[in-house]
Amino acid sequence: MDIKFKNIETNGVTLHTALAGPERGEPVILLHGFPDHWMAWRKQIGPLAEAGYRVIVPDQRGYNLSSKPSGPRNYKYPLLIDDIVGLAKALGYDRFNLIGHDWGAAVAWGIALKSPLNVKKLIIINAPIPCVFREFMKKNVRQMRRSWYMGFFQIPILPELSIKRQFKKLVDKVIPGLSPDEKTQYLEALNQPRALTCMLNWYRAMKFYEPKPHEQLNVVVPTLILWGKKDRYLRPELAELSRDKCDLGKLVLFDKAGHWVMVEEAERVNELILNQLSS
Repeated sequence: MDIKFKNIETNGVTLHTALAGPERGEPVILLHGFPDHWMAWRKQIGPLAEAGYRVIVPDQRGYNLSSKPSGPRNYKYPLLIDDIVGLAKALGYDRFNLIGHDWGAAVAWGIALKSPLNVKKLIIINAPIPCVFREFMKKNVRQMRRSWYMGFFQIPILPELSIKRQFKKLVDKVIPGLSPDEKTQYLEALNQPRALTCMLNWYRAMKFYEPKPHEQLNVVVPTLILWGKKDRYLRPELAELSRDKCDLGKLVLFDKAGHWVMVEEAERVNELILNQLSS
């Protein structure tokens, strides 16, 4: 698999970005979540590139080799959205396909709601629309229990002290399907200077969230939601509630997969992604 890397300036930061596939191919941007980086999509990059797509996979701000601005305010939701729209423009694309997982999917939902004309197709993996998640959290105790870590991550200093002692355990326990070489690369990404604090700042910036009118609208972009029902962090009801907010939404559930369904069920996920992009 031929992957090249480029540092791309966007929205006041530099995003270290993996690029694959023909330069004239239709663009597909893949967005990772916590605690990943571009390698979250290691099972998707090759098949998408072989199918003729231009594959664009940034380390989002704060992660791995991308810029790490200080302070939670530099990780507010609108900034994360503008990073990716700016990344596409820097590469010469006004319209693009968008695939997101976890926090990356939250950013993808935001782009589709705020700038639907920029997005051709949207594919979401195990992450609800943010407004759906907030409303569900208010009344579902079981989801509150699953989301305990979000509150913990917002505490200053303590999460860093707790996590930094056990990076290897975090990678072994949380990220599925890694080879020894891939584990090494994950540990290198987590050990980048200031990376852990900046990654946690995505959670700490949640307190600055201010709802925007467009976030209450339905998603009008053709959307495919893929969801592993054994997700330890998110209740499966969130998948259907998110699908119901999509005018052109489809949902595929995976009974035996968890939060990282794109790794656990890579062959089937890749088939569904390619079908959605070409339909």
